[in-house]
Amino acid sequence: MISTNHHVNQSRLEGEYEDLFGQWSDLESGLSLLLSRPLQIQDFAAKAGQLDSWLQDLVSHDIDAALYLMFQLAGTSTVGYSTSHALVCGTLCHILAQELQLAQPERDSLVRAALTMNIGMTALQDVLASQRDRPTAAQQEAIRSHPEESQAVLSQLSVKDSLWLEVVGQHHANIPDRIPLEEQEPVDRLSRILSTIDRYAAMISPRKSRAGRSATDSARAIVGQEIDQRDEVSYTLVRSVGLCPPGTFVKLDNGDTAIVLRRSEKANHPLVASLLDQNGHHHAEPMLYQTSSGKPRIQSALPRSAVSIELNHRIMVRPGLYAAQHSTPLREVAARPGNR
Repeated sequence: MISTNHHVNQSRLEGEYEDLFGQWSDLESGLSLLLSRPLQIQDFAAKAGQLDSWLQDLVSHDIDAALYLMFQLAGTSTVGYSTSHALVCGTLCHILAQELQLAQPERDSLVRAALTMNIGMTALQDVLASQRDRPTAAQQEAIRSHPEESQAVLSQLSVKDSLWLEVVGQHHANIPDRIPLEEQEPVDRLSRILSTIDRYAAMISPRKSRAGRSATDSARAIVGQEIDQRDEVSYTLVRSVGLCPPGTFVKLDNGDTAIVLRRSEKANHPLVASLLDQNGHHHAEPMLYQTSSGKPRIQSALPRSAVSIELNHRIMVRPGLYAAQHSTPLREVAARPGNR
C-alpha cells in the first residue's frame, strides 16, 4: 500500500512540474520581447540578467526536464526561431560553464552573450527560418556582419560588460580548438565555447529549407565520428548532454521508436519511453526502458522530422522523473488521474 505521504509528495511534485512548464514558457516569452523590442526595454542589461537568473533556476530544478523541453522546442518550432535558438544556446552554455568550472563572471558573460548574440538580426533570423529559397545577396551580407551589428546594438543599449560585448562580436571567429581552454584569453575561451554551441544548436533546429539533424548527427558533424578529447568544448558537450539527450527521438533495436526522457549514470544509455512499435503503431501505453540495463538498446538517433507524433510534454517528463526517483513503472504513472 502506498502511504498518504507518498500521495502528498507526488501531488506536490506534479504541482511543481505544472509551474515549471509554465515558467519555461514565460521565460521564452520574456526573451522574445527582449530580442524583438530591445529599445523598448528599460535597463536592457539588468533585464537580460533577470532572464539569465530565471534560466538558472529552471535548469537547477531539473536539468533533464530542462534538456527535454529545450530539445523538443528546438526540434519542433520554426516560429520565433531566433528566440528558440537563443534559449537553446543559453541553456547549453550554462550547462557547459558548470562542467568546465568557469569563473562566475565568465559564466555570466558567456550565457548573456549566447542569449543576445543575434540581436542584430532577430527579425531576419526568423524570416530565414521560414524561407525556402537561398538567402539573397543582401541577406547574406547581413548574416556575415551580424556579430559586429549585434555588438553595436548591445553597446547602444548601454551594456557595459566588455567580455559580453567582445564575445558577441567574435562568436563566428575562427578560434583554435586544440589549445587548452585554460591557456586561452577569456574572450577566446568563451567565443570558442559559444561558437561550438551555436553550430550544434543550428544543426538540430529545423527550417523550411531543411529538416533539423538528429542530435547525434549534429554532434558528430562538429566533433567527427569519434569524440576527440583534445577538443574540450565538443567533448564536454557530448559528455554533459549525451549523444542522445533528453527530448530527442531514437530507434530501438526491437524496431520501436522511443523518446529519451532522462540521462543515466552510464554514458549514452538513457532512460527512454517507447511510443511506436516496429510497424509505426502507437503503443496503448508507452513502455519505459532503462537502456543501461540491456535490451532493448538504442540502434540509432532520429531527427524530429522522422517522427510524426504529438506529445504532451507534461506527461512525458513526469514518468521519467518518477521512474528515476521511485522505480515506478511507466504504465502505472500513465494510468494516474490527470495523466491521460
